[in-house]
Amino acid sequence: MTDATQHKFTRFDEFYKFYLGEHRNATCRTLHFIGTSIGLLLLIYSLWSGRYALIPVAFIQGYAWAWVGHFVFEKNKPASFKQPLFSFMGDWVMWFQLLTGRIKFSP
Repeated sequence: MTDATQHKFTRFDEFYKFYLGEHRNATCRTLHFIGTSIGLLLLIYSLWSGRYALIPVAFIQGYAWAWVGHFVFEKNKPASFKQPLFSFMGDWVMWFQLLTGRIKFSP
């Protein structure tokens, strides 16, 4: 197998192990959680209110907070650059695991 940063994952369970390794920094995980939460709330609001122009803003919020976490605190490139679908799925799995306490915000 090649270096994990260059490897193209074909199974989400394998990718998610790599994904968690790219989110070791507590601030990065927290920023992911904040951005995903804001994005979710904006998406719900845009659908509820009929203000569909806010849908792109929801995605921008989600990714902007996460990318700050990666570039500033984690010091790596977001996995979404290499495997966007698995990364999007990983964002939601990690968000849920943070929400339910399965993953801690800090060590």
